[in-house]
Parts: sequence; structure tokens; C-alpha cells
Amino acid sequence: MKSASKTVLVSTEVVLPTDEQLDSFIDKFDVENAALIRSCRSAMWKRLPRAIELVYDNYNFLAIGFCTAERTSSCIVSLACGANGVSLSFYNGASLPDPGKILLGSGNQNRFVRLKSAEKLAEPAVESLIQAAIVLANPPLSENGGGYTVIKSISAKQRPRRRSI
Repeated sequence: MKSASKTVLVSTEVVLPTDEQLDSFIDKFDVENAALIRSCRSAMWKRLPRAIELVYDNYNFLAIGFCTAERTSSCIVSLACGANGVSLSFYNGASLPDPGKILLGSGNQNRFVRLKSAEKLAEPAVESLIQAAIVLANPPLSENGGGYTVIKSISAKQRPRRRSI
């Protein structure tokens, strides 16, 4: 799927290889959401093969960002994964053209689209938003080279990743 991976964590614990670590984060979700996360992530890698994937296993969400550099502010889009589903989050969504009015949220910066399936990522309105976010990326997306994954943080305390019954 990608050409290289690395883990950036300072710890005395044994650290799994990046792909195994990310799989363990996704495995915390119920089967349906885990499958959705994996299919959306795969679709995003196909769409942005030169991106740097930044992973944050935070308190509220597993956030998988597709970025142009190893810092959050360079994020083009991210998958925000929670017990209730997956959203495609646009870091600078408030400044994106949205003629289809599909972006949700009311903050000063971030907007998102809920994803019921990875096929939603290929819809023209969503693809248009992704393309607009790529154009705004600073620094620009690399023209060559393969992307890679960086595990940026893991929160010790997290909300449940499975839906309540």
C-alpha cells in the first residue's frame, strides 16, 4: 500500500512495527467499523499515495491524517474514527468551496463528511472537496516519492471504541 513506515514514540515499552500498531488501534473497534476504517484508509492511500499518514490514537478518536509534512497543520484530510462511525475531516474545511453543501460542522476551521462506506469518497462532491484541500495544502503535496506512516501519539485513556448496546 505504501513504500515505508516509521514509528515516532519515546517509551520504555516494546513498540510494535507501525503497521501492526495501527492494526491494533483499528482492532479496538467493532467489526463493522473496523472494516469501514480499513476500506476508507485503503481508498485514501490510493487517492493520496505520496501523503504522509499521521496517526493519533487519541481520547475521543482514532485520527488518521493524510498530510504533506510530519505536522498536523499540513493535513489535507483525515479519517476521524469513533464508536459511532467514520468521518472525512477537512482541517481547513471552512475555507473550502462547498457548492453541494455536504460539509458538516460549524467551527472556525474544521468541517467533515460522514462516511457510511468507502464509496462515498469517490462521489464527485467529495472528490471536489479533496481536490480543493490538496490545492490549499501547505507545503504542497510531493510530486514524487512514496508516502509513509508515522504513529504520532497514543493516549493512555480513551473513550470506548465500540458502540454501547
